[in-house]
Amino acid sequence: MAFHAEGLVAIVIFYLMILFVGIWAAWKNKSSGGAEGGDRSERIMVGGRDIGLFVGGFTMTATWVGGGYINGTAEYVYLPGFGLAWAQAPFGYALSLVVGGLFFAKPMRSRGYVTMLDPFQQIYGKRMGGLLFIPALMGEIFWSAAILSALVDQPKEVIYQSPWLGNIDPKDKWLWADNFCLLMLGGIPWQVYFQRVLSASSATYAQVLSFIAAFGCLVMAVPSVLIGAIGASTDSSILSASSMFARNIYQLAFRQSASDNEIVWVMRCTIFVFGALATAMALLTGSVYGLWYLSSDLVYIIIFPQLLSVLFVKGTNTYGSVAGYVFGLLLRIGGGEPYLKLPPFIYYPGWVTQEKIHHVTGDVEYFVQQRFPFKTMSMLASFLANVAFSYMTKYLFESGMWSHKYDFLDAVVSKHSDEIMDKDTLVSNHDNIILSEITPVRQSLGASLAGTFINSEILSDDGASSPEDLVIKND
Repeated sequence: MAFHAEGLVAIVIFYLMILFVGIWAAWKNKSSGGAEGGDRSERIMVGGRDIGLFVGGFTMTATWVGGGYINGTAEYVYLPGFGLAWAQAPFGYALSLVVGGLFFAKPMRSRGYVTMLDPFQQIYGKRMGGLLFIPALMGEIFWSAAILSALVDQPKEVIYQSPWLGNIDPKDKWLWADNFCLLMLGGIPWQVYFQRVLSASSATYAQVLSFIAAFGCLVMAVPSVLIGAIGASTDSSILSASSMFARNIYQLAFRQSASDNEIVWVMRCTIFVFGALATAMALLTGSVYGLWYLSSDLVYIIIFPQLLSVLFVKGTNTYGSVAGYVFGLLLRIGGGEPYLKLPPFIYYPGWVTQEKIHHVTGDVEYFVQQRFPFKTMSMLASFLANVAFSYMTKYLFESGMWSHKYDFLDAVVSKHSDEIMDKDTLVSNHDNIILSEITPVRQSLGASLAGTFINSEILSDDGASSPEDLVIKND
């Protein structure tokens, strides 16, 4: 592989700019907000929860609008056989922000969480939170690599005469729909998105920011460059991964007594590690758009159904979460991944062997293309497995058919064990306990059958837009 000196220089300059901005932001935070009290690590993760509409609108838009978004879209519009018809990301990610704003921003922000993994550890425990960190981390690394790959991507002087609009072969309609659902729903469960949501000054602001960013994504698909958004997006992706590791893995799972300064240093070290991984992947990649799709793949199949369950379905537990994780992972990996040279061991209906000719080198490759929407099927199977196994284990343990001693995950009988994280551990600030979850709410579904399975508290509006309104002091 040829060494791209210009690309290396671009990355060095890029990271020096990020370093400069980081030093300036740290100095400003220390001189202005450091004396206000509170955890320094939490201020870094959620920015003091005071982001406004103007700054928030731009940073939320930069969640998706980066080098991968711009170069990846241009790449697919330009490549023969694809065109605009297959450049789904601008519309898919814009809709993901709309869906996120309508259904997910409010419950996450109003409960006062700090990272996206907090509700998983609250309901499913520390170990399951650690497992869910893996696909979340992979998504952030792939996403950062796609952005950096756009910086080192060399222009190729090859001219195509194919129509840039492209077309969708009727045989590929389910594949197209599968990929679109992956972008639309797989674009929701990201720490880099919820980092903005949780930084908003209120739950209502978090929703409005999502809608503004959806419009911004569509607008920014028109121009070919947005340097400021590229820088903001990459920096925040790596910070998102380090925030989840420092809080949900290092602090909550292993060292709950860790000092605030210790957590900040863990974040600093992991930023370098994750940044190095993303850079290495960017230098070795062959396609910006390929990395872009991979970034949402496992997030869509594993984390989205888990987030759906933990926020909106009553009674799911760790056993169901593990089952959903395994089902989704096996069905997804079973379908193979041509981009990673991973052959399938499950051949879904409609699979075909395709020939791929590299548009520069002319090398011929053969791969199996799954035309069946197996990614969406894997996501649905993961969600259904979570719900089914949760209710099955709950019934077996509570009815006495299974002895309580077999509840080795402490998910049904010992619901309030050390393994399951309580609200105090997740959102308390040493001497403050936020009580947004146990405040009275207006029942919106009544005592119907739907209310048995659906978390109706999420769907109601108790008038409190921010958890800071409901605080009790510990004596």
